Amino acid sequence: MQQYLDNFLQQWPQWRDQILDTLLNWATSPQFYSQAGAVVLAWLAAPLLARIINRRIDALGLAEKGRGIFRRAGQLVESLRGLMRPLVLVALLAVAVTVLDAAVGSSWLARLAQSAVLVWLLYTAINLYITNPMLRSAAIWLGIPVATLHVFGWYDDVVAFLDGISLSVGNIRLSLYFLIKAAVFGGLFFWIGRITSEAGRNAIQKQETLDRGIRELAARLFEIVLYFIIFILLLQVLGVDLTALAIFGGALGVGLGFGLQQIAANFISGIIVLMERSIVVGDFVELEDGKAGIVKHINIRSTVLETFDGKEIVVPNERFITQRFINWTHDDPRQRYEVEFMVGYETDLHKVPPIIEQAVLKHPRVLTEPERPDCELRGFADHGVKFAVEFWVKGLDDGPNKFSSDVLFLVWDALKENNITIPYPRREVVLLNADGHPVATSSATT
Repeated sequence: MQQYLDNFLQQWPQWRDQILDTLLNWATSPQFYSQAGAVVLAWLAAPLLARIINRRIDALGLAEKGRGIFRRAGQLVESLRGLMRPLVLVALLAVAVTVLDAAVGSSWLARLAQSAVLVWLLYTAINLYITNPMLRSAAIWLGIPVATLHVFGWYDDVVAFLDGISLSVGNIRLSLYFLIKAAVFGGLFFWIGRITSEAGRNAIQKQETLDRGIRELAARLFEIVLYFIIFILLLQVLGVDLTALAIFGGALGVGLGFGLQQIAANFISGIIVLMERSIVVGDFVELEDGKAGIVKHINIRSTVLETFDGKEIVVPNERFITQRFINWTHDDPRQRYEVEFMVGYETDLHKVPPIIEQAVLKHPRVLTEPERPDCELRGFADHGVKFAVEFWVKGLDDGPNKFSSDVLFLVWDALKENNITIPYPRREVVLLNADGHPVATSSATT
């Protein structure tokens, strides 16, 4: 970098004199004024001609009235309305270049103006026809500068300058041009890869004839193969010798053996989980530490569980191989739950089970298979008789489903309709005098 700066400082006086001589020649040259007048005339005439052409297009109405090839041609011309002014200006400057070459023998200023208008035309086309914000930004900030360098003939010089700024480490040479090229093409390739991966994943997930676990496995394998191909293509574009991958593979193996072993373990565990289908998307999983949620995504390195309160738990795939977990809905989404209640000792206990079982059957989500609701006598407490009703439902008693709450309401209504009381805890207090005889007795509920 210092070398380029020294060269610039040495040659600056010579370049300064050349620039001043050029400006003086322009100020005294009729050719310069002729070219400047032609450029100004083309700039003023372009919007008038563009307006006339657009009016003619509207009058013809080929996009609406035409048929076949004429209709398609009309639609194409209609889509160019926003570009009409720069297109007309490019055409007028092309005519100006021809006339100036024949009349004054010089047209460099008109050619320079034409190059600038071409860049303006490209910028206008990008804003009109590219709707994706990310792609539009990439085209403006990358495509426009490259196009500008090309149309003005500076591209090769800039590339040579950037390639000259380099750092060498042994046999490896990294230039600024190589790094910029790697960043641009790497970002472009992997952006395309992400879009392709999402499209492929959606296409695979729509194959309803395949099992859900098979679809997840196929989607992950497709993603791995896609990014591997993109990586190879990127190396080819950058001009990297693919035989160097052997050395890279050896280094990667050493890295996996030391620093990347945990990542490799999670990666392999993810493949095993997808292949054996111990969990699939949609399962409700409870981990050994008590955390639980519905499987939302099974990624290469981790699995995402979504809890019923909207939180997401990211679990490394290795935990599903090395630790125990409960899959509540793996083979059968049906679950058995129970709710407890009490009745007073004055109740005819034999009437309670059929009343409660019929009441619970009124719930639309309660199943009769594998068992009908079953009300059981559980024990005798100090202030009432304990009962519990067991019932089967399809789903989990959480989130959008509140089976236990609904069943308790049904139990409450059934007991009230049959005049069965739910006892309160009672305590009896007896006061004794000095002789040990009761003085007063009181009871209270707690």
